[in-house]
Amino acid sequence: MKQFLANTLTASADGSIDITMVALVCVIALVVLTTLVLIISRYRKCPSDKILVIYGKIGKGKDGNARSAKCIHGGAAFIVPVFQAFEYMDLTPISLSVDLRNALSRQNIRVDVPSRFTVGISTEPGVMQNAAERLLGLKLDAIKQIAEDIIFGQMRLIIATMDIEEINTDRDKFLEAVSGNVETELKKIGLRLINVNVTDITDESGYIVALGKEAAAKAINDAKISVAEADRGGAIGSAEADRDMRVNVSRSNSEAIKGENEAKAQIAESDAIRREREAESLKRATAAENIQAALAMEESYGAQKNAEMERASLEKAKLEADVIVKTEVEKRKMELEAEAEAEQMRRRAQGEADAIYAKMEAEARGVEEILKKQAAGFAEIVKSAGGDADAALKLLIADKLEDLMRVQVDAIKNIKIDKVTVWDNGQSADGKNATANFLSGMMKSVPPLQEVFGMAGMQLPEILGKNIPEKTSTEQE
Repeated sequence: MKQFLANTLTASADGSIDITMVALVCVIALVVLTTLVLIISRYRKCPSDKILVIYGKIGKGKDGNARSAKCIHGGAAFIVPVFQAFEYMDLTPISLSVDLRNALSRQNIRVDVPSRFTVGISTEPGVMQNAAERLLGLKLDAIKQIAEDIIFGQMRLIIATMDIEEINTDRDKFLEAVSGNVETELKKIGLRLINVNVTDITDESGYIVALGKEAAAKAINDAKISVAEADRGGAIGSAEADRDMRVNVSRSNSEAIKGENEAKAQIAESDAIRREREAESLKRATAAENIQAALAMEESYGAQKNAEMERASLEKAKLEADVIVKTEVEKRKMELEAEAEAEQMRRRAQGEADAIYAKMEAEARGVEEILKKQAAGFAEIVKSAGGDADAALKLLIADKLEDLMRVQVDAIKNIKIDKVTVWDNGQSADGKNATANFLSGMMKSVPPLQEVFGMAGMQLPEILGKNIPEKTSTEQE
């Protein structure tokens, strides 16, 4: 290139500038510049809050199979034009409000568990690959819907394996089970669980409220017992302190009196009187101390008795609550089963009615179609007969005459007569013998066409013959 430019400059210096060479240099410079711009534009950097997903011709993985996508978090990569493309996946946490309603616990009690989950696309290598395969290109609402469906299913499964007491009191165990199961399922689509927050848990039967009342009553009773015990200890301590004080004072007084008595023997009589009074005072003090101690013990025993009575009432209420809850659960179960059976019977009856209606409607359409076709055919016959309905009827009867005769013959064709015995005694008055009369009577048992049409309110056309008037006896002679 340097030699080429030097030659070009030399040629320019000589005054013989080659325009073709200048154009070629410009084209080469333009191609080089365009290539550099293209390379720079296809070099993509991945921000810290996103995942760069490269798809297309990626190559094979460690297992030798072709990879569907290449995920990069916190780096950069060159995107090969034509053969590769790229997209970004956002790592911003997604907050989901999951208000689970009517979840069935192991005790067959339905509970409501309102909670809030925070999830996000995982940056673990394997889980990040799952996100690229299953979530790339989806909108935020679609990702939320998928995550909510998974969370709802796992929470119902976990609640079905736990008692109400475990769910309500041992929240750590419940949250640990929810986190473990939900995160396992979320990783299959490329998500990770960031936080779980379960608020107040309620149930339709009031079982949790009853448990709270039981705990509150127990705490109140325990507090009352503690107060009674503290009062009793205070009374006993006060009595003992008063006793010690009085003993010490009496001892000091006794020592002082002894010294005075030794120093002042002349006042022995006064001392005797004083001692008598002190003895009486000590007696009264001792009696008062005993009375106070007895009263303190009586109050303590009364408080303990009241606490025991409250505890007995609590146990009774607990037993009644258990019986009532179980009875309500059984009653609700029977009602649901009865409703399900009634709904099933209604749907079965509705299905049978729809089937019968569809069948009858199809038959009616078939009969209607046959009648329409027959009417159209008869109209064509009338049209062929020049508009004469009588002539058209004659054509129809002439066409069906053979069938009518066959029906009359078939009426006696299947009569099975194994044996016929005829005693022929000669000719009758009309000149026929008995055998001829038998066969003639059998044929007359077939209904004549004229009578058949007459019963239907019709009359045979003249083409089939006319009625011959019966001869009178005079004409016969």
